[in-house]
Amino acid sequence: MMIAAICLDDHLGMLFNGRRLSQDRCVRSDLLTHLQGHKLWLNTYSARQFCDSEQENLCIAEDFLGKAPDGAYCFVENQALAPYFDRLEGLIIYRWNRVYPSDVRFDLDLSGWKCVERQEFPGHSHEKITKERYIR
Repeated sequence: MMIAAICLDDHLGMLFNGRRLSQDRCVRSDLLTHLQGHKLWLNTYSARQFCDSEQENLCIAEDFLGKAPDGAYCFVENQALAPYFDRLEGLIIYRWNRVYPSDVRFDLDLSGWKCVERQEFPGHSHEKITKERYIR
């Protein structure tokens, strides 16, 4: 089982023309703090967001969703999560609270998930970011 972290706009958008909709260093900092020393699994595309001093906290593999061990945290920006649904025990969703053009959207239905935490914080590039934590 693993926990996936995702950034979404108000229409569940993730990507537009193969590019992330947005990024924010406060989200990266919050996510690494949330991990409390656990490694963050992600692909090369996502790893480029993290500065050199943060790289030691990362496990980088193109097929990270298949390789991540039980209990792992994964940062997902440009991949579908539905094929890994049976491996997911939790989600951390960072909401930009904006609408961007997008052509790739989050592919899971949240109706079967329980939101156990919601908090707002100011971002660097966004006035307000909402963090939600879900469990099944």
